[in-house]
Amino acid sequence: MQLYNVLTGEKETFTPRNKHVSVYVCGITPYDTTHLGHAFTYASFDLLIRYLEFLGHEVTYVQNVTDIDDDILRKAREVGKDWREVGNRWTAHFIRDMQALNVRPPDHFPRATEVIEEMLSIIQTLLDAGYAYERGGNVYFHVDSWEEFGALSKLPRAEMLPVANERGNHPGDPHKRDPLDFVLWQARAPGEPAWESPWGPGRPGWHIECSTMATELLGNTIDVHGGGADLVFPHHECEIAQAEGATGVEPFVRFWMHTAMVRYEGEKMSKSLGNLIMIRDLLEKGWHPDALRIYLNKHHYRRAWEYRQESLERADATARLLREAVAASGGTERPLSPRGALETFTTALDDDLDSPIALRAMEEFAEQILRIAAAGRDVTGAQAALRDMARVFGLYLDRDEPEARVADGWNRHLRKFV
Repeated sequence: MQLYNVLTGEKETFTPRNKHVSVYVCGITPYDTTHLGHAFTYASFDLLIRYLEFLGHEVTYVQNVTDIDDDILRKAREVGKDWREVGNRWTAHFIRDMQALNVRPPDHFPRATEVIEEMLSIIQTLLDAGYAYERGGNVYFHVDSWEEFGALSKLPRAEMLPVANERGNHPGDPHKRDPLDFVLWQARAPGEPAWESPWGPGRPGWHIECSTMATELLGNTIDVHGGGADLVFPHHECEIAQAEGATGVEPFVRFWMHTAMVRYEGEKMSKSLGNLIMIRDLLEKGWHPDALRIYLNKHHYRRAWEYRQESLERADATARLLREAVAASGGTERPLSPRGALETFTTALDDDLDSPIALRAMEEFAEQILRIAAAGRDVTGAQAALRDMARVFGLYLDRDEPEARVADGWNRHLRKFV
């Protein structure tokens, strides 16, 4: 199996260290969710995880909830609600969307605020090692202390600051040695929640949240870490510096994977632009979850694309074709072999999760099943193979409900937020 590793910029053979694979995917900041860009990311990683399971690997999957950061506090002020209430409501909304799309739940779904003590310990380790410094009750990571800073994003130093400023950096902070230094712990601001720390009351920075949850739950080296492409810099770049600086273990992540951006009417789909296509709206308009899953995965996870309803309509037609194929009645003559279809399917997914080719193989196989069934031949084995392939894409087919493990797993997480 070949996967594109953003760190090296190449496809590499993915060989698990053992039969067990650890996966961490950056989760939502819970407000204004779930738009098509979110769904593309989580459907893409769902495909990866399901395919690893199809190949016989055990997967431990962690996805976090960024329940405390600048964005969630700003949203809470805008709507005049408590930040916890806002986060809980939108996280529950996200969970129900993931259930509807039959996305396999993470094994661990931690809130950032559940690991405050662990973050404090890592921050202290970074201070002791000389990678961080404290000023005015704030603690910062000094990027010049980490020689490899920039290895993931490949950004020249001159381009880093403008990108970081667009994504939460505060270059004018007078306590910083360098405008690019990022906050590990920020001193309490009026009206904001705070936790006690050795440097005074405050709250964690965004980047330290994920590296802490990842290492606490999956260990010092993770097989696959990912999220949207907009997280490469500064978020994931900072995670590497923090994690490896604190543990002394390299690499923090073996394979970095990132999903491309989704556009609408020529612009990147984003909360800031307000040009969001929401999954809940599409479901309420009558689009079948299988149509949405097929539509998402008809785009390769590393290629940017634009929402078009006509493409969604074609995906809906594919979903109907697959349902017809698994329901077709054949005869008892000469069984149809699934070998060729399965080989094409696995070859495609082994090539950096080439989901468009894998889905095309499923469509062609479904059409073949219908032809062969109409000729009175046995298609039961072929239908079983098509169901196995559909399961890798999280499709319902002729079921009315999501898989039991999807419903039960997400319900277990949901209880923390309702």
